Amino acid sequence: MATDTALTTFENVRPRLFGIAYRMMGTVAEAEDLVQEAWLRWQGVDHDAVREPAAFLATTITRLALTELGSARARRESYVGPWLPEPVDTSADPALGAERGEALSVAMLVLLERLTPAERAVYVLHEAFDYPYRRIAEVLETSEANARQLAARGRAHVAGGRTASVSSAERDRVLAAFLAAAQHGDLEALEAVLAEDVVALSDGGGAVIAARKPVVGRERVARFLLGVVEKFASDLDNVPASCNGDISFVGSRDGETIAVWTLDIGPEGVRGFYNVLNPAKLSRITAVSGLSG
Repeated sequence: MATDTALTTFENVRPRLFGIAYRMMGTVAEAEDLVQEAWLRWQGVDHDAVREPAAFLATTITRLALTELGSARARRESYVGPWLPEPVDTSADPALGAERGEALSVAMLVLLERLTPAERAVYVLHEAFDYPYRRIAEVLETSEANARQLAARGRAHVAGGRTASVSSAERDRVLAAFLAAAQHGDLEALEAVLAEDVVALSDGGGAVIAARKPVVGRERVARFLLGVVEKFASDLDNVPASCNGDISFVGSRDGETIAVWTLDIGPEGVRGFYNVLNPAKLSRITAVSGLSG
């Protein structure tokens, strides 16, 4: 295979490779590093001997992610405060290279942190990219039966979280009510749209002021959110953006991105508030458009 053809082949598959790596790692920087490593490995193989380049490259990126995820999790154990995924712009590609937009929302990526690396790989490949278990078994160098067992365990862990969805109309209604209550400082109205066991997570990474522990429960979260708005966010411009396949808000001050936050909305109301404040995770988000630069 000529060099130009090899490059074209890789570029055609790049969105899928990034989609796999991002879902495995949860950060854009780590995903991009893995894609670059996959490219270097692709350059070093006999292309004529590869019958299915897309499958070969998907296998390569998944195995690289499995290796890297162990050290990434070790780093997260010493992370200051709650760790949240790095927001990613999905305005151009809502599913981020996948067959479906599964395992892409912030809430789901947080749930995937509960899984072992192998369980996570199976979940990502099957649920987002529709890989059959036979192919997944080849990627993980295991049996198809074991791949199915890993999938069952992964689904059980995920099902332990709250994953039931709502219609877009209901989501919009709850979102509008949440925004109105927060803007007007209406504690009672805010509590009315929060689930009883709602969780608020703030990721400052130790670089900026942020709650270093999860805030749990309807009353505590409502008071926490209104306090944050009053003390730190009353002058922020919040611009809607398409991040992680859903509506997020980019909070900016004087043209500088300060935060990207999103809600996890279910049948019981807002069950999760996720606020990324760590500047290292906001460098790709522009305040002007609310989208990645």
